[in-house]
Amino acid sequence: MANASTLIRAARKSRRLTQKQLASRSSIDQGSVSRSERGRDASFDTIDRLLAGAGHRLYSAPTRRDDAATAATEIRHQLAAGDKDRALRALLQLNDNLVAEHGLVRGVLGLAEPESTRDPVWDAALAALVAWRLADEGIPLPQWVDLPNRFLSKHRALDVDPADPVAPLADVPAEFSKRGVLAWRDTFESV
Repeated sequence: MANASTLIRAARKSRRLTQKQLASRSSIDQGSVSRSERGRDASFDTIDRLLAGAGHRLYSAPTRRDDAATAATEIRHQLAAGDKDRALRALLQLNDNLVAEHGLVRGVLGLAEPESTRDPVWDAALAALVAWRLADEGIPLPQWVDLPNRFLSKHRALDVDPADPVAPLADVPAEFSKRGVLAWRDTFESV
C-alpha cells in the first residue's frame, strides 16, 4: 500500500510534470506540492486535488500489501545504504505481494510507475517482476514496464552476493531475460 507521498510523486512523474506544473494544474502552491511529496501536511483533499491535477483518481483496493512504487522506494533506500541483501528482500516481498493477490488487485499493485532506484539493473528487475506476475494472470501490463529505461543493453546480474554464480539464461524468467536481468527463477519461489 503506497503512502500518500509516493502516490503523489508517482502520479506527477507519470505525466512528466514538474512540481510547479502540478501546482498550477491543481490550484495549489508549489510549496504544498513539495511538502506533500515529502509526506508532510497532506490532507485527503490535498492528495485528491494533486492526483486529479496529474490526471489520476484515487481508488481503494481491498489489500494491505505494498505496491511496486513502495518497493522501489525501499530498494532505493537500501541501495543507498549499501545493503543489497535488504534491497533483494524488498524485491522478494513485492513478488510475494503480487503472487498473493489475484485479478484487479494484483494489477493495482503494479500500476503506479515506481521512481527510479538509481540503479538500472534494479529498475529493470522491478519492471520484469511486475510484467512476469501480471502476465501470469493475463492482466494488461502498465506502460511503465516497457519504457526504454526498464531494459538493459546487455545482460547483468543483481550482484547481491559476489560469491553467487550468475544465472544461465535457461534458469531466468523470460521477462527478466527480456529486460537484461540475470536472476534465478527459484529466487522468486515462495518458501
